[in-house]
Amino acid sequence: MATLCISSAPIYLNAFTPSVRLPRFICKSMTKRTSDDVYVDLRRRSGNYQPSPWDHHSLLSIKNKYANEKEVITRDVLKNKVKKILDSEIKTRLEQIELIDDLQRLGISHHFELEINDILTDFYHSNEINLWKCDNEEDLHATALGFRLIRQHGFDISEDVFDVIVDKIESGTFKSDDIKSITTLYEASYLSTNSDTKLHKIIRPFAIEQLREHVNSNHDDKTYKTREKAIHALEMPYHWRMRRLETRLYIDKYEKKHVMNLDLMELAKIDFNIVQASHQEELKCVTRWWKETCLSDQLPFARDGIVQNYIWNVGIVYEPQFGYTRRIMTIINALITIIDDIYDIYGTLEELELFTAMVDNWNVNRLDDLPEYMRLCFLVLYNEINGIGCDILKHKNIDVIPFLKKSWADLCKAYLVEAKWYKSGYKPSVEEYMQNAWISISAPVLLIHLYCVFSDQISIQNLESLSEDRQHVVRCSAIVLRLANDLATSPDELARGDVLKSVQCYMHETGASEEEARAHVQQMISDTWNEMNYEAKNALLPRGFVEAAMNLARMSQCIYQHGDGHGRPDKAKIVERVMSLLVSPVPLD
Repeated sequence: MATLCISSAPIYLNAFTPSVRLPRFICKSMTKRTSDDVYVDLRRRSGNYQPSPWDHHSLLSIKNKYANEKEVITRDVLKNKVKKILDSEIKTRLEQIELIDDLQRLGISHHFELEINDILTDFYHSNEINLWKCDNEEDLHATALGFRLIRQHGFDISEDVFDVIVDKIESGTFKSDDIKSITTLYEASYLSTNSDTKLHKIIRPFAIEQLREHVNSNHDDKTYKTREKAIHALEMPYHWRMRRLETRLYIDKYEKKHVMNLDLMELAKIDFNIVQASHQEELKCVTRWWKETCLSDQLPFARDGIVQNYIWNVGIVYEPQFGYTRRIMTIINALITIIDDIYDIYGTLEELELFTAMVDNWNVNRLDDLPEYMRLCFLVLYNEINGIGCDILKHKNIDVIPFLKKSWADLCKAYLVEAKWYKSGYKPSVEEYMQNAWISISAPVLLIHLYCVFSDQISIQNLESLSEDRQHVVRCSAIVLRLANDLATSPDELARGDVLKSVQCYMHETGASEEEARAHVQQMISDTWNEMNYEAKNALLPRGFVEAAMNLARMSQCIYQHGDGHGRPDKAKIVERVMSLLVSPVPLD
C-alpha cells in the first residue's frame, strides 16, 4: 500500500503561482487508509501499470557537467562565426539551403531565425518560378531540398516545379542512381497538401520504391551510409519526426561526414548540452511539484509518469527560452493522465458522472459531493488552472479561465461518452468514434493551454475559435495523435477493458482483417498530414503556435512509434530516448 505524503507545512498545489490551500479536512481524511477506502477497492479494474523507471531522488540529482559559463562563452563565439557564414561566405543557392538544412537538423537554427527567414524570403521573392523548376535528374536534390524548406517556412511554392520529373517517372524514362537525390525527393513529398496529387500519388510512391530497392539490393560497405539513411527515411519521414531526437541522432551522423563544418559541429554539441541542462532543471522542478501533489500516492491505480509527461513538451517546444511553457504544459499533461485513468480504469459510471458535473460547474464548494478518491484530483486541477489563468491575466491582461475550464469540461464529457460505450458494450462506427476520440485524446485541452502560455499576444477571437473547435490545424494534430495512439496502445487497452479503438471500429464496421484495418488507419494518418500541411499554411494563428501544434503530432508518432511509450515506458524505446535527451550529454572530446 502506498505511503501517505502530507507535509507539515501549508501545501500550495501550484508550483509557480500561489493558489487555494489544501483544506485541512482533506489532509485528515486522507490519512485514513483502511480496507474500505474506495481508492484501494480490489474490485476495481487495474491498468497494471508498472512503477516509474525513474526514481524521484535520482531525477533530482541529474547534472550536466558540460554546461557551464565557459561553454556559454564558447557557444556565443561560435554563433558569431556561423552567422558570418550565413551572411557572406556561402555562394551558391544549393550551399545556402544545405547549410540551413544542417542548422535545423543540428538543432541550432533557433539562433539564426532572422537570417534563415531572410534567405528563404529572398529566394522565394527574387527567383522566378522557372528558376526553381527541375529540368533534369542532376538538379533534383537542390530543387527538392529548396521546395521542402520553402514550404516548411510557410511559403506557397507549387508542386509544378517537379513536372519534368513527374513526366519522366510516368513515362519510365527517369534515370538516376543518386540515392541522395531520391531521399531528398521522398522527404519533400511529405510537405504535400490534399491538392498536391503529383507529390503524394506519383512522386512519393516512386521514391519509396526506389529507396526500398536500394535497401534490399545494397549490403556492401560502400553503400552503408546511404542505405542507413534510406532505412531511417522509410521508417518515418523527417517532416513527421520529433525534432529534438533527430538532432541528437544527426549530431553523431554529421560528425562522421567527410565534408563538415567544424564550427557547426562544435556549436551543435555545446548548444545541445546547454539546452539539455535547462531541460534538466525544468524536469527537477516538475518532479518536485508532482511529488508535492501526492496524487501518485493517493491514486495508486493511475500512471506515475512525470518524466513522460515532461518529455512530450520537449518535443513540442524545445528552445531554452520556453521553460515556463514546458513546466506548465507538463502539469497539464500530468493532470490529463490522472483523469484519463480515473475514467478508463477506476471510476464507476455514477462517480464519473459526478466528476464530469463538478468540472463542468467548476465549483470547489461542492467538493464533498465527490467520492473521497476524486477530491484531491479535482482540487489540484482547480488550483492549477486558476493559477495559470491568474498568471495570464497579470501578464497578458486577458481572463482565459472560462476557456480553459470549458476545455476540461469538454474533455471529461468525451471521456464519459467512452465510459458509457464501454459499460454498455456499444461499438461505434469509425466516424462516430473519431467525432469523440479527437477530443478524448486531449489535444484540444493541451493546445488551448499552450496557446495561452506560449503565445506572446493572445486574442479573444482566437480563444473562441480554439474553444469552439474551429481551428482545423488543432483538429488535424489531434487526429494524428489519436490514431498514432490507437495503433500502439489498443491491444493493451482492450486487454484491460476499454472501448474499441479506430482499428477495431474499422474491423467491426467493414469486416476487414486487423492487418487491413491497421493499414487503413496508417493511410488516415497520411491523409491527415496532407490536410494539416494545408491548414498550417492558412491558419490565422501565430506561426510559432501552429508549428508547436504540428510538433504535438510529431511527438505522438515518436512516443508511439515502437509501442506504448507513454503508459508502458519499460517496454518501449522511451527510456533510451529519455537518457539521450535529458540525461546523457554529448561528449565534447
